[in-house]
Amino acid sequence: MNGSRISAVGHYQPAKVLTNEDLAGLVDTSDEWIRTRVGIRTRHIAGPDEPVDELAAHAAAKALAAAGLTPADIDLVLVATSTAVDRSPNMAARVAARLGIPRPAAMDVNVVCAGFTHALATADHTVRAGASTRALVIGADKMSDVTDWTDRTTCVLVGDGAGAAVVEACDEPGVGPVLWGSVPEMGHAVRIEGEPARFAQEGQSVYRWATTRLPPLARQACERAGYAPEDLAAVVLHQANLRIIEPLAEKLGAVNAVIARDVADSGNTSAASIPLALSKLVEQGAVSTGDPVLLFGFGGNLSYAGQVVRCP
Repeated sequence: MNGSRISAVGHYQPAKVLTNEDLAGLVDTSDEWIRTRVGIRTRHIAGPDEPVDELAAHAAAKALAAAGLTPADIDLVLVATSTAVDRSPNMAARVAARLGIPRPAAMDVNVVCAGFTHALATADHTVRAGASTRALVIGADKMSDVTDWTDRTTCVLVGDGAGAAVVEACDEPGVGPVLWGSVPEMGHAVRIEGEPARFAQEGQSVYRWATTRLPPLARQACERAGYAPEDLAAVVLHQANLRIIEPLAEKLGAVNAVIARDVADSGNTSAASIPLALSKLVEQGAVSTGDPVLLFGFGGNLSYAGQVVRCP
């Protein structure tokens, strides 16, 4: 086999919906303030009895069903998350146990908001090397667990959820070469740290970096796959907030592409945001099988990773 492809996707969000009006009862904010500054209307929040691995397993089960596969067909599980409570067993092992996957390689990837695209690249490389045949790649985060609900600068942003992709070996590569990197000296700009762990960020620094430094990098990801931005059918950026997504997409120049704006309904779900948004586009019929789609994650550690994939 010469490459890998995404054969199916799936997503899951908790039932509880938190509206901007609900948040206005918790902190000094309003629906207008939130929509104007970040473009979010609602977000889904998991309950205390819904751990990260449960969210991940629901999304993965949907992706498996869409691919027509059973758990026994999977030999690699990668979970991108930054909200794991325990160090061991890791999330990948917990998801494998929930789904009944026998003897998989099971690893977590913590690159925060760029975690899914890093994990997808890792799965692609593993399949190309012949170390895996079929992988489950999952982005799952429970941001509500690491949020200070008295801080209106962060609590209005976050949501919980999971998205998953089945990655299989194939003759025609369907996952393009990754472009990835980081700005370690600016890692402090997005943090989940402390005891208890809390999410914090330097919003203006992140905004300037994302809207000025990332557009040329996203174009490079397209070039590595042999596409011009105007060839793209869809662009799925990390769903940080609309004030970052829209100018970044405009500067990229993907004039014919559907731009994912799931952040409006789901909030910032960190590593879950890209597979969650992609799965919804597929479910809605906004993209067709074989369409070229740019996935581009960015955020924590000021890391980034992007690749063009063929839509399942």
